[in-house]
Amino acid sequence: MGEQQTLTRADLCEAVHEEVGLSRQECASLVERTLDLIVEALEKGETVKLSGFGVFQVRDKRARMGRNPKTGEPAAINPRRVISFRASQIMKARVHGATGA
Repeated sequence: MGEQQTLTRADLCEAVHEEVGLSRQECASLVERTLDLIVEALEKGETVKLSGFGVFQVRDKRARMGRNPKTGEPAAINPRRVISFRASQIMKARVHGATGA
């Protein structure tokens, strides 16, 4: 098994630059603005659906009792908002096919 690669914002900007032909600065602005729009929608509690990619949703988790993993002592877990991602069937099929399974 090889070394795991990470796709970064810089990689996205470079890919847009090579595909679209805009300047690197314009591509960086485009990628940043796209990510900002996604984050702004999630901050408002909106669902972000990217067809063929997946759905980002904000969920409210209720307060509950948990435990400290080090000591085993009971501990209260405060209510919080979490982001969940559900991949589209198209993405699942592509990723599954890429594994050779």
